[in-house]
Amino acid sequence: MSHTKRKTALIIGSGFGGLSLGIRLQSLGFDTTILEKLDAPGGRAYQKRTQGGYVFDMGPTVITVPHFIEELFALERDKGMLAEPDYPEHVLTGERVREGESGGPRTREYVRLVPILPFYRIYFDDGTFFDYDGDPESTRRQIQVLAPGDLAGYERFHADAEAIFKRGFLELGYTHFGDLPTMLRVVPDLLKLDAVRTLFSFTSRYFESPKLRQVFSFEPLLVGGNPLSVPAIYAMIHFVEKTWGIHYAMGGTGELVRAFVRKFEELGGRIRYGAEVEEVLVTDDRGRPVRRPVGKRVARGVRLTGGEELSADLVVSNGDWANTYLKMVPPQARLVNTDLRVRAAKQSMSLLVVYFGFRDDGQPLDLRHHNIILGPRYEELLREIFGDRVLGVDFSQYLHVPTLTDPSLAPPGHHAAYTLIPVPHNGSGLNWEVEGPRLVERVFDFLEERGYIPGLRARLTHREFITPDYFEGTLGAYLGNAFGPEPILAQSAYFRPHNRSEDVRNLYLVGAGAQPGGGTPSVMMSAKMTARLIAHDFGIHPEIRDGVPEGAGAAD
Repeated sequence: MSHTKRKTALIIGSGFGGLSLGIRLQSLGFDTTILEKLDAPGGRAYQKRTQGGYVFDMGPTVITVPHFIEELFALERDKGMLAEPDYPEHVLTGERVREGESGGPRTREYVRLVPILPFYRIYFDDGTFFDYDGDPESTRRQIQVLAPGDLAGYERFHADAEAIFKRGFLELGYTHFGDLPTMLRVVPDLLKLDAVRTLFSFTSRYFESPKLRQVFSFEPLLVGGNPLSVPAIYAMIHFVEKTWGIHYAMGGTGELVRAFVRKFEELGGRIRYGAEVEEVLVTDDRGRPVRRPVGKRVARGVRLTGGEELSADLVVSNGDWANTYLKMVPPQARLVNTDLRVRAAKQSMSLLVVYFGFRDDGQPLDLRHHNIILGPRYEELLREIFGDRVLGVDFSQYLHVPTLTDPSLAPPGHHAAYTLIPVPHNGSGLNWEVEGPRLVERVFDFLEERGYIPGLRARLTHREFITPDYFEGTLGAYLGNAFGPEPILAQSAYFRPHNRSEDVRNLYLVGAGAQPGGGTPSVMMSAKMTARLIAHDFGIHPEIRDGVPEGAGAAD
């Protein structure tokens, strides 16, 4: 690079978005410091270790698109690689996933990824199940048993979901929708693909069986979306998983977080823990305080709780979008992301997550690594969580038992598990100090009485849980949301928070709250999109316009 003085960057938060962007900024030649409120990295992907020898990933457990990870580990200091690498065909098609090869050669220097099959076992309330593994032949065989009349519908769904995947993910995945013209250019394609109707409505066109409608629409719940509300473009998740598989980092997702930290520090980056940001420092273009939301506004650094001020050429928030603006950016510096607009946005659901350890006792578990346990109601329960914001008489859950793959997460002869229950965010007014323990007991009763973990209570050796209060208090998420703004059509693409602040120059966003949205692959994509914007704004790659290299992206 020709710059004589290195530019400096501050990133608020060390989640996957902050770490991925930190690695990219170091490769672009910035001196980057990540400021983390907690005592260890990860944010929502924080990993907890107990005195009893259990290891719990507190957040994401599903890893897909391993070549995104490989790309980050392959970056070098000051190289500035932002174009798409020339991936071998087998990487783009995922053909080696079933051979047990996860990740590329650089990834294997930092962390061991292994494929998980089936991706999920989906249990229905009547005791039947569907092993979702992405294999069309296996899928056809199971449909033949569950609902043979839907076989033809599956073929049509498969073809149409693939078309959405190719356009929405492979071609438009890194497009930053920073203006309306960029958005309007893709609308005809989305309409042609029928990708703007709701996912559940889209899925219902192909399947008569309620069970299959659930199998092929539940996945947005893993990124905070309501299948009854998210646009059908989320059908692409089916093909993302089918193409590249589901993977697990040995040692837990926390091992991948630590691997990213190691890479970031090898490139010269720095992380400060226990460094909570209180305010983004904003001035006018002459360095004077901003008194009203007009004129030029520039981010100059941050103030930490306790009063310490840090200056930088740019600031990026990997924190919650709503609270970044409501709590960190002064109101007099905000003309677009005003209090009124931010508070009016719909936030995603929240979660109650129970972390527990139990003795093996020689009793085999008829479970898989990832288990989706659906309750007796699907549409009604979703409406209660997202619309009515009440706790229903029943619940669905995602039960994660990583020790079936990786016994190192528990003491010998024990299992570590967590089960995740979608619940309303704190706009519900629910008192989680009362409702939390009650729901936990209901969950333990269910898992034992329905035979998922026989004799569970007698075998328990560790138990703890988090509620929306954890997301609101510890993680700083507005209303205790678990995934940022809800991914409805009116909050997608151009209408989702922008990765380059519309209010303050040199202020950027990255992560689940920004474009393209939630989920570990999308968060890593968000980091590349934000890095491209920064590279353009700071003259490192002037050919990049609004996050897309010239001749690529939305205009194609």
